[in-house]
Amino acid sequence: MNASSPSIPPASASFHAPGPLAGAVRVPGDKSISHRSLMLSALAVGESVVEGLLEGEDVIATAAAMRAMGADIARGEDGRWRIHGVGVGGLLQPREALDMGNSGTSTRLLLGLVASHPITATFIGDASLSKRPMGRVTDPLGLMGAEFTASPGAGGSQCLPLMVRGICPAVPIEYRLPVASAQVKSAILLAGLNTPGETRVIEPVPTRDHSERMLRGFGADLSVEEDGQGARIISIRGEAELKPQAITVPGDPSSAAFPVVAALLVPGSVVTVENVGLNPTRAGLYQVLRAMGGDIAFTNERTVGGEPVADLVVRHSALSGIDVPPDVVPSMVDEFPVLFVAAALARGRTVMRGLEELRVKESDRIRVMAEGLAAIGARVEELEDGLIVDGTGGDPLAGDATVAAHLDHRIAMSFAVAGLVARKPVVIDDMAPVATSFPGFAAMLARLGAEIRPAQRD
Repeated sequence: MNASSPSIPPASASFHAPGPLAGAVRVPGDKSISHRSLMLSALAVGESVVEGLLEGEDVIATAAAMRAMGADIARGEDGRWRIHGVGVGGLLQPREALDMGNSGTSTRLLLGLVASHPITATFIGDASLSKRPMGRVTDPLGLMGAEFTASPGAGGSQCLPLMVRGICPAVPIEYRLPVASAQVKSAILLAGLNTPGETRVIEPVPTRDHSERMLRGFGADLSVEEDGQGARIISIRGEAELKPQAITVPGDPSSAAFPVVAALLVPGSVVTVENVGLNPTRAGLYQVLRAMGGDIAFTNERTVGGEPVADLVVRHSALSGIDVPPDVVPSMVDEFPVLFVAAALARGRTVMRGLEELRVKESDRIRVMAEGLAAIGARVEELEDGLIVDGTGGDPLAGDATVAAHLDHRIAMSFAVAGLVARKPVVIDDMAPVATSFPGFAAMLARLGAEIRPAQRD
């Protein structure tokens, strides 16, 4: 398979950059905003129209679940999605289990929606999702009155398959997040939509605020304040009536991370990534890369649907290692795997801590990235809460190894980027998970000049 190939099969493959990467590309719509736009549109009365929706497997799972609970959701020939909602409180009993595939976001947010409705739903997922803990969401939702029957997981965790018995009316609560998590915050706020009175979430460390922005846009009575210690207090008044909206989804900053890092690392590259969402709660990676010496210019800055958006012009740069501030972690938690790759090519040491959340993603991203990077010649030290990487100063990695993606889309794409700057092939054992968030990933790299080759089979 060469640079003109439109995509790669769901099999093992290696990626190579025969020369500089060049051109302008767009990445899929923001996954977080896509999920929320479908859910809130399904709770509004009337027709909402969503343009630029990420059409990856995770978001399609959300659409299927909302259809199963009564919403009318259809994609038009013009690429726009039209959703006729059932109204807050109007979700119907699903006839079958809700299959979330690999999507933790879908699962945790939908648990919140169902928790305050008088319905019972069973959530199932693939092997990876079924290992991910759900207790951090079910604990606060249980305080609101919902009941859960979960499957036992490692260390006594609650996992899928999981059945939730919603309650109406639910009990409003005030809940202080023990760990920074936009998914837990959003699940409680979504449950609060159909709960009489005021539900409050106290967030000691700010996380992505797409839920707050979009809930306000749909007409929910939501306020955000700060206490004397800098914590955010998000309050939502229940029994809301949401109004249908027209939504344009910006490009996903987490997906943009891959062409951005690739352009920084491949010598001579100049790449423009258009229409990238730069919500301050999501843009931490670009601050960190700039602090490492990355040449990333924000151009054509604008606001789309209440979200800041820009085009990113990225040039190959000599990166230097830094100590990444732990307080930036919530704004880039999904981008650390590809930052590990950037650190492996930087000059000097990069220290990244406060990353405990990465151990309970689609895979244990700290362990998996440490093992894979070591296999292709990087110098890494795994910590309980992060990674220390001593970079090559721009010299290519050795490569010449097969790495396991562990059913994790961001692991697969991160090692694809690593392969672009390796002397010998870096083979990713399974590229199929990439379809969950970035179905056109291989085609995008090919347009920029990369070569994609199926792995040789014995």
